Amino acid sequence: MPKYVIERDMPGVGQLSPAQLGEASRTSCNVLKKIGPRVQWVQSYVTADKIYCVYIAVNEEAVREHARQAGFPANQISEVKTIIDPTTGGS
Repeated sequence: MPKYVIERDMPGVGQLSPAQLGEASRTSCNVLKKIGPRVQWVQSYVTADKIYCVYIAVNEEAVREHARQAGFPANQISEVKTIIDPTTGGS
């Protein structure tokens, strides 16, 4: 399945408490259980005003459906074409 990076504009999100972030995580997981294996959440990166999420999904619409049901914005969804890291350039 394709991998996607989702950019969520959420002003002030970096100031949420661990309990509030935990509640958001539970909300996301509950929706994932309902919509089945079409969408998998890999991880998210919280910055001051945005969350960047990595998902594996059958298509972009499945990612959008998860966002709608969970009540989260999905301002930009980009399909990952390839992954590079420090080992990509060789030694």
